[in-house]
Amino acid sequence: MNGQFFISLLNPGIGLLFATAFFLLWLNRRERYVAYAAAAYTASALAFLIQDVGPVLPMELQRLPANLGFLATGMFFAAAIIKRYALPIPWRPMAITTAVSITVFLWFLLVHPSIAARILAISIGAGIIASMVVIALWPIEKRHLIDRVLFWVAAFSALNLIIRPVVLLSLGGGFDNYVGFQQSVYWTTVQFSQAMVSIVAAISLMVAVAIDQIAELRRAADDDDLSGLLNRRGFEAQASAALRRCHEDARPVALMIADLDHFKRVNDNHGHAVGDAIIAAFGAHVRAIGPAAMIAGRIGGEEFALLVPGAGIEAARQLAEAVRTGLQAACADRIPAKLCPTASLGIAVGAPGTTLSALMQEADQALYEAKRTGRNRVRTYTPKPVRFAASCS
Repeated sequence: MNGQFFISLLNPGIGLLFATAFFLLWLNRRERYVAYAAAAYTASALAFLIQDVGPVLPMELQRLPANLGFLATGMFFAAAIIKRYALPIPWRPMAITTAVSITVFLWFLLVHPSIAARILAISIGAGIIASMVVIALWPIEKRHLIDRVLFWVAAFSALNLIIRPVVLLSLGGGFDNYVGFQQSVYWTTVQFSQAMVSIVAAISLMVAVAIDQIAELRRAADDDDLSGLLNRRGFEAQASAALRRCHEDARPVALMIADLDHFKRVNDNHGHAVGDAIIAAFGAHVRAIGPAAMIAGRIGGEEFALLVPGAGIEAARQLAEAVRTGLQAACADRIPAKLCPTASLGIAVGAPGTTLSALMQEADQALYEAKRTGRNRVRTYTPKPVRFAASCS
């Protein structure tokens, strides 16, 4: 065995290693994009094994499954990255690109043999598939460093696959046979550049999987499953950060605290399943009508808090009234028809430097006033006037 044989095992070994790693991740995560990554590295390993280690078939037909494997690698890896962002996977354009590339490949394999033309057909086809990832990710917001890394990995792969064979073949002048091809600078470049791209792509996607896992654990810790809103811990963390940003930008901010009226009576008379249905309906109602910047959480059994960055007193009052008046319709198909749930809301508007705790106390006082004056209404916190003691003359 010579050094060339061990070089030939480099990419199959890398492919099988990462295919196994992604398969094990998929057993834990059950995310489809992780399965696509495992399929991509499996296809890569098989393609390199057929290309470099497998037996020679009549008319070099072993090249067909090998190059199908290379194109399948590109398709599955593109699907993995695109699916991670919950974007539609361009299966049809990728399939058409693959079919055209293979058709051209077969022409230059069986009809008009040309190794250089076959290289161009497969490389450019794979490059076009990689460019579909770039097109899909271009318009989306890249919030994390790993999002930008995945984008540039796809961009580099597309450029590498399209430009590299054109440049090297123009300098080398093509190949007379596969012996010369496999001993060429071009194939050595392919082996090592593909190994580097495979490693970087795999590590990047594994980091993305880890980030998604952390985000999922954070959501599990911060979310309230019943209402679909944040729990108290999650609300206080996000609301505090939003409140600081509003103060730094000199923007107004409003806080509403809502309480479902006579909720204990509902549970006692109709059962906890009905009470849970009202809480779930309230959460869905708030999410449906609230602005995108709103931070909403369930901070107690039947108590909710809504922080709206950029909202003044009038905007907050309009939203609070929409929450109050729309509750019955939101619950209509979830609870007995004779039951008419209502909510009371208190509003406070943050002054510069106001802490979340102080703002919540003010909104809570307004909520108490709404309940004291009959429930099913909205009240706004009004500071009590300061009384000065008369001075002695």
